[in-house]
Amino acid sequence: MSGENSDSATCSETTLTVNGKPHTLLVDHRRVLLDVLREDLDLWGARKGCDHGQCGACTVLVDGRRVNSCLLLAVSLDGSEVRTVEGLGDGEELHPLQQAFLNRDAFQCGYCTPGQLCSALGMLDEAAAGHPSRVTGETPAGRPVPLDRDEIRERLNGNLCRCGAYPRIVDAVEDVIR
Repeated sequence: MSGENSDSATCSETTLTVNGKPHTLLVDHRRVLLDVLREDLDLWGARKGCDHGQCGACTVLVDGRRVNSCLLLAVSLDGSEVRTVEGLGDGEELHPLQQAFLNRDAFQCGYCTPGQLCSALGMLDEAAAGHPSRVTGETPAGRPVPLDRDEIRERLNGNLCRCGAYPRIVDAVEDVIR
């Protein structure tokens, strides 16, 4: 059972498919996805930074969309697919974004890196699907949005890096889209 002081009145059975593997848990209604990932599933990649949805350290993908996992109640995601940084690669093979981050030294302390990677992957999918951002120019509806440095920076602006690795993060994303 999830949580130490949980009882059946405040818990619900919740099924999440995390990194391709289904998990059915008894989850307290007050627990957020971030805590379930870290405390119940031992997935430590998503980080608890601000715990207010302002830093992006907890970013994961839910049903293909990037989210701040510190803000989402886990029970509200019953039946959802969750992808964390641990699920990006394929066994020993790194995801192209992970490899680009390594090649470009796009991290320093590494605390924000899991959230940056998940956000970058979500951002690439959003742009490919034609979702505009604040800086997107004229693009026909439904057409992929071209990603230049300004577009990448705008789309990743919800993920903070205290070390200031932003230029290298943008370089790494550019390497993947080339």
